[in-house]
Amino acid sequence: MVFLYKADPQRGKRWAELFAAKAPDIDFHIWPGAADPNKIRYLAVWEPPARIAEMFPNLEILFSIAAGVDKIDFSALPAGLPVVRMIEPGLVAGMVEYVLWAVLGLHRDTPTYRRFQNERLWKPLPLSPAGARRVGVLGLGELGRAVLKQLNALGFQTSGWSRSLHDIEGTICFGGREQLPAFLAHCDILVCLLPLTTETKGLIDKDFLACLPRGAALVHVGRGQQLVQKDLLNALDSGHLSEAVLDVTEPEPLPDSDPLWDHPRVTLTPHIASMTQPDSAVEVVLQNIRRFHAGEPMTGLVEKARGY
Repeated sequence: MVFLYKADPQRGKRWAELFAAKAPDIDFHIWPGAADPNKIRYLAVWEPPARIAEMFPNLEILFSIAAGVDKIDFSALPAGLPVVRMIEPGLVAGMVEYVLWAVLGLHRDTPTYRRFQNERLWKPLPLSPAGARRVGVLGLGELGRAVLKQLNALGFQTSGWSRSLHDIEGTICFGGREQLPAFLAHCDILVCLLPLTTETKGLIDKDFLACLPRGAALVHVGRGQQLVQKDLLNALDSGHLSEAVLDVTEPEPLPDSDPLWDHPRVTLTPHIASMTQPDSAVEVVLQNIRRFHAGEPMTGLVEKARGY
């Protein structure tokens, strides 16, 4: 059995060490590798190569090393090829840390105090308790639920939205497009954790942002194509939106001339909110390989029709 890894080669070296220690029966290679393509049974990718079906005729599982699978063209894959997205503790923990950093920074007026510092202005602002702040999370999968658990522990009022209605203790849940405006009206800080699909592309536009309370803030850790940038800038410039923390943009990286770089109410990070951790990721991948051969459901198995 041959496993081919096509992603960051530096992290791939750690994957190779872990496979050697935990699964010596699996022949591990880093792209482009020297393995016989006919012997490759498992492929882990950020962006898959073209013509997978022709290149690897005996492929049994396609793994995404990320929580999202928007880099994978399902129409180019064999119909029966399972696609598995990454759900692993290190990736989840990293996202929770980032969202808490962003939400707490907005809650405690960190961007405003940074501007005050640049102006050498000593000006305390009124302090509100976490319980007075409403934080909404778009997307209630593994990441969204983990984020909400910690936000609830800090005392924030929380709400959540997804395409179907969920039941989460301590969180007001909304489901379906018809309930989206009501959800947005509850958000002083909105966190987007949605996967990129045809339904979510361009979702965060002027009509969407208009549903948020005046002075709300956005934390965007989904995908850059979900956000209509000109509508965000207009909302910030008009004062309808107070701040935006963006970890994802379109394109990535941003060109030097992009107005997001210099906007005083935008905080940018270079798509680093969360990263797959090799030690825990390899363990999850190996568990899924064992599950696959035992005929058991795999963790993170993608429903291709939904796109996640």
